Amino acid sequence: MAKIEQKSSVVNEIKANIEGAQSIVLVDYRGLTVEQDTELRKNLREAGITYKVYKNTMMRFAFKGTEFESLNDDLAGPSAIAISKDDATAPARVLSETAKKYTKLEFKCGVVDGQYYDGEGIKLIASIPSRDELLGKLLGSIQSPITNLARVLNQIAEKNGSEVAAE
Repeated sequence: MAKIEQKSSVVNEIKANIEGAQSIVLVDYRGLTVEQDTELRKNLREAGITYKVYKNTMMRFAFKGTEFESLNDDLAGPSAIAISKDDATAPARVLSETAKKYTKLEFKCGVVDGQYYDGEGIKLIASIPSRDELLGKLLGSIQSPITNLARVLNQIAEKNGSEVAAE
């Protein structure tokens, strides 16, 4: 009975972590050294991403009946799960940066905003800038014409002011 209770608590923990998640990415972490894994976990934690290794059967039970059930087909071999409740592209971005440095880390699949993506799709999602970066670019593009208009109006005012002073 104690074993069933332990498994049930793990499944409930996974369910609690995925509830309200914007994205989940599954990776194969085989071949990473302890130092590399520690660095990966630190980077994910700093980005507000939950990262943990669970047994595949426990994840299958937790995903059942959720939008993440499509991940079950890719649960083979060692699997680690990265979960973000705030930024849909964050797990893919952070894991991608680490995968560039440590080639042993491989994307399996993921679900972003309810849509399933295979490993290649997750790599593409990793190239999408964060929400904050996109908002910054939008603000910059809006601010640029206003700044240029203010500069032109200022030059016109200075020119008219110097013509008035010359008279």
